[in-house]
Amino acid sequence: AGLVTRLTTDVTNLQNAYQMILRMCMRAPASMIIAMIMSFYINARLASIYLVAVILLGTCLFLIMRSATKYFEQAFPKYDELNASVQENVSAIRVVKAYVREDYETGKFHKASENIYKIFCKAEENLSFNAPLMQLTVYSCILLISWLGAKMIVGSSLSTGELMSLLTYCMNILMSLMMLSMVFVMVSMSAASAKRIAEVLNEKADITNPKAPVMEVSDGRIDFNHVDFVYKKDSETDTLHDIDIHIQSGETIGIIGGTGCGKSSFVNLISRLYDVKDGSVCVGGVDVREYDIETLRDEVSVVLQKNVLFSGTILDNLRWGDDNATKEECIEACKQACADEFIERMPDKYDTWIEQGGTNVSGGQRQRLCIARALLKHPKVLILDDSTSAVDTATDAKIKQAFATKIPGTTKLIVSQRISSIQDADRILVLDNGEISGFDTHEKLIENNKVYREIYEVQTQGGGDFDEQKGGEDNE
Repeated sequence: AGLVTRLTTDVTNLQNAYQMILRMCMRAPASMIIAMIMSFYINARLASIYLVAVILLGTCLFLIMRSATKYFEQAFPKYDELNASVQENVSAIRVVKAYVREDYETGKFHKASENIYKIFCKAEENLSFNAPLMQLTVYSCILLISWLGAKMIVGSSLSTGELMSLLTYCMNILMSLMMLSMVFVMVSMSAASAKRIAEVLNEKADITNPKAPVMEVSDGRIDFNHVDFVYKKDSETDTLHDIDIHIQSGETIGIIGGTGCGKSSFVNLISRLYDVKDGSVCVGGVDVREYDIETLRDEVSVVLQKNVLFSGTILDNLRWGDDNATKEECIEACKQACADEFIERMPDKYDTWIEQGGTNVSGGQRQRLCIARALLKHPKVLILDDSTSAVDTATDAKIKQAFATKIPGTTKLIVSQRISSIQDADRILVLDNGEISGFDTHEKLIENNKVYREIYEVQTQGGGDFDEQKGGEDNE
């Protein structure tokens, strides 16, 4: 939400200030300087009134602008909170309605918008002194020039024409100042926005390419060498601790464990979405930190838990995997992912329009399209992070069978909560609280691994969710 505010409200404020500066900051200063020179040329004594007025007015405007900027800096972060509230409610509107929380969420929105309103009111209170101050300065200068000029005319040291010229220049100078004051108001607002935009532009990525990156991944071997990993550098507890496993190219590896045990964290390290704290992760015998990031991620295809489709046709979405893929290649990938079954039933088939976020297809269909998209990359490593959870068991089995026959050389890592999805894997990794509990075949794990055996018994005997079962035992 904070990024959205910066890309919309803050950028608009900066654009408006820039346009106003282009129009007024050339014309107004030039007009004021020329009028000041002509005034001093006519009568330096009377023209000094302008000079004093400009200095006093400039000082006052600077103080007003500094005070208003402070409030604008407070207001724009509040926009982030407001946008976050709107975004959260729109994306979770069904939950809000299901729990009858409309009044509560409406109240939360009103509170957030009221905070912004109050801060802007305080800023406007400061800026409201701008116009009266300008008017006071204008009329004070006119009165002083008229009074002193009249005395000079009586004393024959100034002509009536010169006095009229001075009054005209007075209005010219002060109108230029008024235009500049409007610019100052806009600048004070845009200064806070410019700071927030600069924060985004100056943000440095934590994960970058090495100086001489490796540009080719030789094969799908994966090695975790005593890996420790945390999401926050100052965290005392490791998300993953002392992970040391070695996977051969072309193997199918199942990954299972309770919620929060580190399954997704484990697979995210392979495509270098994060860097390890200690140890190393190697793909094809090379540390992932030595690869060109784009090269690595082209060869490590990931289908994440949250399957996202973009607005466009089915073919457009599939070609995210390969821009140059032919229609035949897309159809073959969909057959491997068992997506062709429902695509062929659609009126426009592969030219069917997908709404934003894939809202016009079911969860299982969305998952199969995302798997097909990943297959089009022809990766050396394919990671399915619980990405068949919405697919029925029969279709899940067909997909695994297609993987075994169509892409035998690709290393496949399948994260799942269902043992039926991974029991036919070459080996199964069991994670428990961020550590390796077991790494062996299905049969041997049932015999030798307590955690895996508990999951198996709960799922095969219909005893409910493994996490609930485990929690119940802990409470006992």
